[in-house]
Amino acid sequence: MGSVCREVVTLQLGHYANYVGTHWWNLQDASLRYDADPHNPPSEVRSDALFREGLTQSGQTTYTPRLIALDLKGSLNTLRQEGTLYELHRQGSTFTWEGEVMTHEEEPAVKNVFLQDLERLDQGEVLAEGEFSQQQQREQCRGAEGSVNASVERTQKLFSLEGSVRVWSDFLRIHLHPRSISVIHQYNHDGETNRMEAFGQGEALLREPLFLEELEDRLHFFVEECDYLQGFQVLCDLQDGFSGLGSGVTELLHDEYRGRGVFTWGLGPITHPDTSPVKDVFHLLNSVLGVVSLSNHSSLFCPLSLRGGLGRRPPPHITFPHLQYDPSLWYHSSAVLATALDTLTLPYRTLKDSATMGQLADAFAVSGRKVVTACGAVPFPMMLGDCLPNALAGFGEALPWKPLSACGEQSDGRCFAQSVSLRGVEGQSLVSQLAPGTQPPSPLHCYGSGEDVLTAYLQERYPGTPR
Repeated sequence: MGSVCREVVTLQLGHYANYVGTHWWNLQDASLRYDADPHNPPSEVRSDALFREGLTQSGQTTYTPRLIALDLKGSLNTLRQEGTLYELHRQGSTFTWEGEVMTHEEEPAVKNVFLQDLERLDQGEVLAEGEFSQQQQREQCRGAEGSVNASVERTQKLFSLEGSVRVWSDFLRIHLHPRSISVIHQYNHDGETNRMEAFGQGEALLREPLFLEELEDRLHFFVEECDYLQGFQVLCDLQDGFSGLGSGVTELLHDEYRGRGVFTWGLGPITHPDTSPVKDVFHLLNSVLGVVSLSNHSSLFCPLSLRGGLGRRPPPHITFPHLQYDPSLWYHSSAVLATALDTLTLPYRTLKDSATMGQLADAFAVSGRKVVTACGAVPFPMMLGDCLPNALAGFGEALPWKPLSACGEQSDGRCFAQSVSLRGVEGQSLVSQLAPGTQPPSPLHCYGSGEDVLTAYLQERYPGTPR
């Protein structure tokens, strides 16, 4: 199974879903190995499960996500809907009108420094050395000279985009395929009118023949080029009209692609910039209707939010001991969720010992229960030089991870099934390094592999989970 690439098609429905998705795709692009690099170990993640290979008109090889991203009119800012990678040429129209012509022009949106630097790199420019810190320049000298990733790493610098990010495309690092972005022109992203704020508005979109035909065309384009499609992962806003649209999209996927996994992540920000008591009621109703409908048509459904709950008066937002973020900024909270999502999706993206989306759905959907919850430690709280048994034992009765599904943690440890991924800990740090004859501080220090340590800890904390 490890030798076969099982492709996944991703759908992002809604503005906050695209925030999370943008961070997530930037992470995938940063870890993408374009060519063999002797200075770096081979990747353990199968990137071609998410990316497709193509050719530009000049014959250059490209890697773009198998992605369909839907958002409202006015949400792209400086990003062109068809992208810039393939530079599609349109034939000019022939005008036969001989009367007076009046032209109205709007000033184009200004790109932030991050996008300006990306544009310069795409044009083949080399950024000046003075734009980087001395430490970064020293790291550049030690990097691999021949690889594409090395050239990207040599142009990295720190950006503070908190004040310049208005929409998700303001920090999009990768190029998208011309068929990836779909704009819903019936509703506006900004303004007081024509907003898609109710579940029924999104649900009604799929009853429009032109909209449904366009969506199906995009799906067929990405699906038909897959050899072993294992399923779809859907990132969907829960608290606005995209909740209803997601309900219809997951039903379409369930009906048209039976036997394929449909993993849906229902996303919600901590705060909304223009909220009101009436809008809070809409957010709650959309969330309730979305959870019911999305879970009904998905193989697995998991809410993801750093809010303390999905109600109108939730508990305080989720915090992490080694991470600081601004809960009012979508740019920050979506980055945390994307980091967690990158690890949560590993079981069906790894090269070795991976499971398909269908196998995971069968393991989790016990007695038809398709709603699951997620927890995460971002980052995992283990200090440099420490070992995994020490880190886990040091928490005592507390858990090292925090709930990410806005529903709290099970206090009694009851759990029907679970999948756990640990990243960033390897080698000797996975097990205890006690000298021979030393009394182990806890049973966890007696195991000889990191997998055994983690398994023993989970069996202790969740004794009811089947092995």
